[in-house]
Amino acid sequence: MTAFVPTMVSLSRNTAAAVRTLVVDDSVVVRTVIERILNADPAFSVVHKTNSAENALRYLAEHSVDLVLLDIELPGQSGLAALPAILRSNPQGKVAILSGRCEEGSSAAIEALALGASDILSKPGSGSFGEQFPQALIDRLGRLFGGDAPVPMPQRPAPSLSVDRGIEPLACLGIGASTGGIHALSQLFGGLTAPLGVPILLTQHLPVSFTVYFAQQLARMTSLRVKVAEAGDQLAPDTVYVAPGDANLLLRRGLHGRVSVVLDPERTPSGNLPGVDPMFAAMAEVYGAGAAGIVLTGMGRDGTAGARDIVAAGGWIVAQDEASSVVWGMPGSVAGAGLTCALMEPHAIMDFVARRGKMND
Repeated sequence: MTAFVPTMVSLSRNTAAAVRTLVVDDSVVVRTVIERILNADPAFSVVHKTNSAENALRYLAEHSVDLVLLDIELPGQSGLAALPAILRSNPQGKVAILSGRCEEGSSAAIEALALGASDILSKPGSGSFGEQFPQALIDRLGRLFGGDAPVPMPQRPAPSLSVDRGIEPLACLGIGASTGGIHALSQLFGGLTAPLGVPILLTQHLPVSFTVYFAQQLARMTSLRVKVAEAGDQLAPDTVYVAPGDANLLLRRGLHGRVSVVLDPERTPSGNLPGVDPMFAAMAEVYGAGAAGIVLTGMGRDGTAGARDIVAAGGWIVAQDEASSVVWGMPGSVAGAGLTCALMEPHAIMDFVARRGKMND
């Protein structure tokens, strides 16, 4: 069983309302213990607890919550099977899997993340909740909400460049995704029929402990080389560089025009780490009009400020359409800002990118 590692993150009632939490677990003992742990911290409030996914969905049909703590093994419908419906019923909330059978790196954990879970937490067996578990649970959940206070987006003037102006050949492709992104990425790379001949940068919002497993999962989706980005990596064509979970993926152009990776551990103003905005901004600075970005499903608006930088530099942005998105937050924000040249399902995007990226070759 993967142990919890306290991160000493805590929320304050002075800065944020208590996180309204729904606990879904088939064990009355576990439900009671989790309720006592969370209600003992002023940052959390258990507003309801139940023993099945069906009951949880009935509750969510009439109430909204900030967090659903969901077990995998439930009577009737499993937690994994119910996860998409829970996300649809409570689109503004987050789901964290709390299970003894869904350890970090397991196929169930990756599937849960692919379906849109925000984090995976390992649950001690009934009757074995140790002294460290309560604080570890609070710390881990605090990471999900510690950076979510609304931060006004800096008001920038709209780019003077038209989104559909003359197009330079594609030099670098960036992809940003969050909730539901792993499934969307599978479709995205499944639609890549021929190499693009450029480096691909990818920021997927994931806990740091999942970065390696995610990269391994991604490598099975595509014939391209996939690696977790490391400081000093020199970008090579047809290689996917995955932002590590604890750093923004930035770039630097050095001698002889070679571009290398720079990692920045600072959270974005909206609390994201890694962030799509700084990655897109770095692409705009280094590649100018040769930069292009893809924004896939995800909560929030990470990617919008960086997309402005890309478009202002002469590059272009494609976003996932609303119908195919688990959450149309990030792509909807970019589209609403007038920064996209196309909205489409993930499986069609790579073909569009390939054709548009070679228009002026």
